[in-house]
Amino acid sequence: MAEYEDTYEKVIELARRRGFVWPSSEIYGSVAGFIDYGPLGAMLKRRIESTWRRFYVVQEGYYEIECPTVGIEPIYVASGHVGGFSDKMFQCPHCQEFLRADHVAEAFGIPHAGTMSKEELHNVLVDKECPACGKVLGEVEVFDFNLMFTTSIGPGGQRKGYLRPETAQGMFVDFPRLLRFYRDHLPFGAVQVGKSYRNEISPRQGMIRLREFTQAEAEIFVHPEEKDHPNFSRYADYKMPLWGIAQQEKETPAVVKSMREAVDEGIIANEYVAYYVAMTHDILCTVGFNPDKIRFRQHMPDERAHYATDCWDAEALSDRFGWVEIVGIADRTNYDLKAHSRVSGQKNTVFVQYPEAKKVHHKAIVPNFGKLGPAFKGKAKPISEQILTATPEADGIHLTIDGEEILVGPEMYTVKDEIVDVFGEDVMPHVIEPSYGIDRMCYMVLEHAYAEDVADGEARTVMRFKKGVAPIQVAVLPLMARDGLDEIAKNLVLELQNEGIQTEYDDAGAIGRRYRRQDEIGTPYCITVDYDTKDDTSVTLRDRDSMQQIRGPAAAVLKALPDLLKGKLPFDTSSL
Repeated sequence: MAEYEDTYEKVIELARRRGFVWPSSEIYGSVAGFIDYGPLGAMLKRRIESTWRRFYVVQEGYYEIECPTVGIEPIYVASGHVGGFSDKMFQCPHCQEFLRADHVAEAFGIPHAGTMSKEELHNVLVDKECPACGKVLGEVEVFDFNLMFTTSIGPGGQRKGYLRPETAQGMFVDFPRLLRFYRDHLPFGAVQVGKSYRNEISPRQGMIRLREFTQAEAEIFVHPEEKDHPNFSRYADYKMPLWGIAQQEKETPAVVKSMREAVDEGIIANEYVAYYVAMTHDILCTVGFNPDKIRFRQHMPDERAHYATDCWDAEALSDRFGWVEIVGIADRTNYDLKAHSRVSGQKNTVFVQYPEAKKVHHKAIVPNFGKLGPAFKGKAKPISEQILTATPEADGIHLTIDGEEILVGPEMYTVKDEIVDVFGEDVMPHVIEPSYGIDRMCYMVLEHAYAEDVADGEARTVMRFKKGVAPIQVAVLPLMARDGLDEIAKNLVLELQNEGIQTEYDDAGAIGRRYRRQDEIGTPYCITVDYDTKDDTSVTLRDRDSMQQIRGPAAAVLKALPDLLKGKLPFDTSSL
């Protein structure tokens, strides 16, 4: 355990010292669950988000929207967050610390604590010690704590609002507009990247559990009976570790399966879920997760939401925290659209046209206005409208008008049998939802990139970021900050910046010390300008990971760098 803690401490110490992540409001003592991204951390985060967008927006063609982070109450009544978005909490009777009950239970090795009732958690915690003060808890009361931050909208708190606990609801609420944007055709999707807020009870895991955090979510709307992904061949042969329900029940390791095998064998419910499971693995590897420390865990039946067909979590192995959920991929059926339809009155359906019209037997109800009018007077019109879609019973049609129960007798309408052409049907789409925790991704990229080795007989700390997410992509180092070398170096910096390459100029200290400094922040390449550069324009290009150096004309180096950063060229003289 000490070794694991040292790794975590080293990563966090480097992150704070080098400007990746800082405690928020540090001069006032900080508050758990909030962090500041420093200059390098903010850049790392943006590059991870850009990689995510490259997959979901560019590759998949799902356009991005942006919704407010404050939502009115009916949104979260419909979504279920007002009534059911809570964690089970208790207060230690000795130190008065508030603690999350299932987390404390899990820390004592109690399995499936997250699915236990309040009474069950109380029973298992009675004889356990408080993690804050060490005293036996005794008869603690476990109660529900809603995780949403509340706010008021307008002067005097005219309307109640909430800071959104997820970005997803904005896309569900915008479904009618999105449907029109995508020309009323399934499947389609929308994505959103932004802040969400959860008033966590006792966040103690740094970047892993925050009260303000960034999510990247996609909502993909599909026909309920058509869940074969049109581009499934892209990932059909893609293999990865799957820790399914069968493996968890038998407590056996994850099995490596292709997505085609996983769907055919019934491990993953359908091609859409399998496609985004594979794409998620692709994204995590692309941003720098260690492939040997990734697995996909299927939700057990007792933890999966009752409305979900299938749900998988992408988990990454952390030295300090063990397996950590990074991404959730779920088939949420039509639960969300149906809930918002019920509360808002909006249909949230798509008209799907049949290839050919279908002949359908239909019973048409024709009102007899000559009898309805005299019998019901002012209510005749709403009654005549409602009976058109009603189902007659033996004694007539039963209706409710303005709260009044009304019986419309058989003499007041005629039932006609018809054969009609039906050209399509209204369908409420199902939703496939991949949901990414960007802050957790950032932490895992930091931890998985952290390495120590030896350079020139000295210990070296190096962040082995993937080139696509490294905050600084190239550093230009003049051997001396005089004799015109600094001017040449600064001109190279300008040329690289004009090509959109994030470049840093560094002339402080010995050249070896500067290399170590750039290694520590993960800069993939360094260009050194020396006195020979003045004679023949050649510069030295150094690779971070291998520490190898090649020399060539400055113009050739500048030309090669974009492809080197994209991994399209090998690092050798043939590239120059």
